[in-house]
Amino acid sequence: MDTTAPPVTTRVHAGTGVIALDRPGALNALDLAMVRLMTEALERWRDDDAVRSVLVVSTSPKAFCAGGDIRAVRDAGLRGDDVAVTAYFTAEYALNALIAGYPKPYTALVDGYAMGGGLGISVHGSARVVTERASLAMPETAIGFFPDIGASHFLPRLPGAAGWYLGLTGARISAAAAAECGLATHYVHAAELPALQAALAGAGDDPGEALDRFATAAPPSELTAHRETIARCFDAPDLASVGARLEAERSDREWARETLATLRAASPMSLRITFDLLRAGAGDSLDGCLARELELARRTAREPDFHEGVRALLVDKDRRPRWASLEASVI
Repeated sequence: MDTTAPPVTTRVHAGTGVIALDRPGALNALDLAMVRLMTEALERWRDDDAVRSVLVVSTSPKAFCAGGDIRAVRDAGLRGDDVAVTAYFTAEYALNALIAGYPKPYTALVDGYAMGGGLGISVHGSARVVTERASLAMPETAIGFFPDIGASHFLPRLPGAAGWYLGLTGARISAAAAAECGLATHYVHAAELPALQAALAGAGDDPGEALDRFATAAPPSELTAHRETIARCFDAPDLASVGARLEAERSDREWARETLATLRAASPMSLRITFDLLRAGAGDSLDGCLARELELARRTAREPDFHEGVRALLVDKDRRPRWASLEASVI
């Protein structure tokens, strides 16, 4: 008998379907089993009149979801197992689309890390709650990949070129910054989270009242002082212009210098893919963006930069990737 606890548990309480991410040892990194369990629950509840809203929570004290299980994708890519790579991304992106089009309120409680795939199972929902302990990022350019999970749809729609900045640099931002740029819809103090979760679990088809009751105004964030610089430097016609504008920045020179250094440490291949992907996604539907991302993901999983980036950050953890695409840098 298999006594292994499932990485996702589900229950229905007072009209609310509750999905609990329960893979704390991996910071809830989404593997294929988790994607399938979430998908099965959402499809089961979609036409169930007894379920009037959905709530997604984490059992981990450190993370909501630290991203996709990218090490498994790299292993499959190294083996040349295109079937496994395609199966994973197809299932994950289908889940993102399911959440985005879900006919019932879908609320995610983000406490701790929410990276990459963690945004895919939160940002597409109707309500995204963050606490002061939340930390969000799309860090893919640092591992030779690109912002996926529908990020090419939601990032270019953030105000003031903030999405271009987040997608290209992979910057990790606070809960206050997430609320400021629109990645989060509600800011709640962590001490209030258990009471909010209990209220939402019994809210049925109207979680809005509980969300409004517990939410508070987010404080100024680390992005507040740099909003004009971000808009000035990242609202550019091409990648080379982003670099040139950061180089020429004078009023916010130290921040621009640090940001330029971050870009120059990223995979040049990833930067080029990301810029073109966001530009294409700015005028496309979510379905179109996800289809484009799927094709790119299948190709990128075979690339030396992806294998090297995951090695440097997640396998050997030396944080010294040697990019195969270095000679093609335009930043």
